[in-house]
Amino acid sequence: MRRSLRSNTGSITIFAHSAFVASFEPRDVGHALSDDHWVNAMHEELENFERNKVWTLVELPPGCNPIATKWVFKNKQGEDGVVVRNKARLVAQGFCQKEGIDFEETFTPVARLESIRILLAFAASKGFKLFQMDVKSAFLNGFIEEEVYVKQPPGFENPKFPKHVFKLQKALYGFKQAPRAWYDRLKQFLLGKGFVMGSVDETLFLLRHGTDFLIAQIYVDDIIFGGSSNAHVSSFSEQMSGEFEMSLMGELKFFIGPQIKQTTEGTFVHQSKYTKDMLKKFDFGGELKPQKTPMGTSEGLDRDENGEKVTIAEEDVLTMHSSRGRLRNHGVYHGDDE
Repeated sequence: MRRSLRSNTGSITIFAHSAFVASFEPRDVGHALSDDHWVNAMHEELENFERNKVWTLVELPPGCNPIATKWVFKNKQGEDGVVVRNKARLVAQGFCQKEGIDFEETFTPVARLESIRILLAFAASKGFKLFQMDVKSAFLNGFIEEEVYVKQPPGFENPKFPKHVFKLQKALYGFKQAPRAWYDRLKQFLLGKGFVMGSVDETLFLLRHGTDFLIAQIYVDDIIFGGSSNAHVSSFSEQMSGEFEMSLMGELKFFIGPQIKQTTEGTFVHQSKYTKDMLKKFDFGGELKPQKTPMGTSEGLDRDENGEKVTIAEEDVLTMHSSRGRLRNHGVYHGDDE
């Protein structure tokens, strides 16, 4: 299946359903427009705008200053580090916004890493698996109340109305109020489905069906969910897919950096991919051998002859020994006795 996309560089024929992706990240719009895969990614982003009815092309009202837009290009990698998707995102230059004119309230809650760890531990203790879903272009679902105009996307200006601008009905990435607008939209949807929002953590939502329960944890556009009933988990997936466009769904394996492996014996959290990326970045590919600890536990430290002398009061020494004794009695302290 083919489709034709018109940009200011001419007509480019691209594939609507391509199994291939580009391995590079473009330097700028011109570089991206030279590759069919990145053109396809940009066209996909603009199609999301059309489907979500994000904006309307209008003449610029007198006295209004439109906010510029720019393209951000990013390759999404799988757990093995292989590029699985070319993501082109059109973002607004939100630093040009003026408070009281272009935006009002901007705060939105974000899940803490501690909350994610607690949810992982809870799921492991209860014996159910967690799944994840990624809302595609999530910020395009959030309605804005302010009257905001943005310039046409670079490289995709309308040839008939090159000086027109877009009037926004929904938020764009880069806008200061975009995260809040999206969170409000998602919160109202979940509450309407019977979920109860956490009193301490406002990114945690709980749904009960008798003795069964379903938990959803929100981190901007990434959602972790799971529960005691497979039927309720499947129903939640269908409801979310019916309301929002989803791009990733499946068992939780990779979330906000850490990799997660769920087994019948427990849940293992690690960062092997991040470690490999760091070794590759600093050219330590196959030269180093793995070790259990960053440094040898039996190595002694040399005296710092040029260091500043430190005087420790007698009462401080007594306090230190007393603390060590208490920790040792509780099985926490494992240091030397000296």
